[in-house]
Amino acid sequence: MSVSLVVIRLEIADRSPFPRGFQYSAVEGMSEEELREKSLGLAKHALSGKSELERAAILHQHMGSRAVGDMVIETYEPTETPVSQETSGASQAAPDSPSKQLPEQISFFSGNPSVEIVHGIMHLYKTNKMTSLTEDVRRSAMVCILTVPATMTSHDLMKLMAPFNDVMEHMKIIRDSTPNQYMVLIKFSSQADADSFYTACNGRQFNSIEEAVCQLVYVERAEVIKSEDGASLPVMELTELPKCTVCLERMDESVNGVLTTLCNHSFHSQFERTTLPSPKRCLTLEPVEENKCFECGVQENLWICLICGHIGCGRYVSRHAYKHFEETQHTYAMQLTNHRVWDYAGDNYVHRLVASKTDGKMVQFECEGDTCQDEKIDALQLEYSYLLTSQLESQRIYWENKIVHLEKETADEINNMKAKFKETLERCDNLEQRFGEISKEKQSLEKKCTQLNGRVLKLSQELKEEQEMNRCLRANQTQLQAQLAEEERKGKESGERKDVVITELQEQLRDVMFYLETQQKIEQLSSEARSEIQEGHINIPAGQADGALGPDGAGPSSGRGRRGRGRKRK
Repeated sequence: MSVSLVVIRLEIADRSPFPRGFQYSAVEGMSEEELREKSLGLAKHALSGKSELERAAILHQHMGSRAVGDMVIETYEPTETPVSQETSGASQAAPDSPSKQLPEQISFFSGNPSVEIVHGIMHLYKTNKMTSLTEDVRRSAMVCILTVPATMTSHDLMKLMAPFNDVMEHMKIIRDSTPNQYMVLIKFSSQADADSFYTACNGRQFNSIEEAVCQLVYVERAEVIKSEDGASLPVMELTELPKCTVCLERMDESVNGVLTTLCNHSFHSQFERTTLPSPKRCLTLEPVEENKCFECGVQENLWICLICGHIGCGRYVSRHAYKHFEETQHTYAMQLTNHRVWDYAGDNYVHRLVASKTDGKMVQFECEGDTCQDEKIDALQLEYSYLLTSQLESQRIYWENKIVHLEKETADEINNMKAKFKETLERCDNLEQRFGEISKEKQSLEKKCTQLNGRVLKLSQELKEEQEMNRCLRANQTQLQAQLAEEERKGKESGERKDVVITELQEQLRDVMFYLETQQKIEQLSSEARSEIQEGHINIPAGQADGALGPDGAGPSSGRGRRGRGRKRK
């Protein structure tokens, strides 16, 4: 038996946090850049070179009726009992004081750390390459339980996983807006452990009360991508499947290639008739009045996309359902009247469960060999003939109504365009007036700027001249200071020489004065005294000794005394 591995993509909103430990890849030898290029290659090509409005339109088109909602991710990891701590603690010596063992900082958190809430959409893809379940080939160490009834609690799920607790690395329970069910991702230590769990639990009932069975798929890759990066766009070598197992169950297992255990549980029928996720809100057994094509509004021959919930008319009306496939590559669509599933890629019906023609209940679609092919051919021929004859009248009515509708819309658009044109003319007048004011203001500012530039240039030249003058003055100051020092030195030396000359002149002047005073004294003496002096003999009476002193009180007395003494010696 062969199956297709699945790729689970979590598309999160731009401001939503990334879940911890969600990403996984079973492909070895590929780097993160190669995996990201493989995942977003088509998205980058489709969004490259587009404006913001075009990018938003493309993203909205591929997202369809799917709405971003809160998703709760609970992570469970098996815990090991720390036995070695007791033995190691006993061998250690007791501490001196309990306070020495206290850390400086204590980390804490609030809330449940194993529960994360993100804002996004879950996507389910299948690989186009089939993988054998019996041969020893590489598959994956991660499996996914697509649907777990909401009546089964986390405690019940842990009981189911108890035999594999030792080989399980972690388990993530993912709850989204889908009512009455949730999804589980389980990562095992090796592929052999994942194979053991797959063999033991796939197709097994969760409990004896519920009829729901455990539907397992191998996960080749789990990734988290933001919406703005094109998470809703097609992926190379992958085909997107409906995430709802009810929709998967409608299709033949040879086509979806994911489920190996198909069932027709009672809770599925109840699920279809009550509350459905927003993409499947139109999956009712009977057509309702509000069901219509999203593009043209037709309420006949409607097909709903099982991926995004887009409703379009068939290829015999306006082909909007087929155009949606061409634009988004959403392969599977279901007819709202009889719940038959059409594969646009294979261009055939792939339903396994169809609505009964008698009572409208879902029944198994079975056929064998050539009989099945003949029945399909006859059914297609009959359907083609019926559509060809029945749709001509509806086409005429449709186109007439559409022409009237287009005429009304055209008239409304013309009126709107006239009003917009008038508003545009007013805005243009206001803008022209504003432009004239801004132009005048610009000219005045340019004039002021020119004047300021001239002043700046003038001040710059003056600054340069002042700097040059300052430099010259500093050079002159240095030279003059050197000359002043030299002149001071020369003046000091000249002053010292003059002091010596003055001292000598003062001595000479004293001698001259002394000589002149002596001559005056001699002239005042009598002739007898002058003759004695001329002869060299001076007799000075004792009473006149004091009067004969010179102006300084010593000069003449000394001379006379010396001379008197000299004469007495004779």
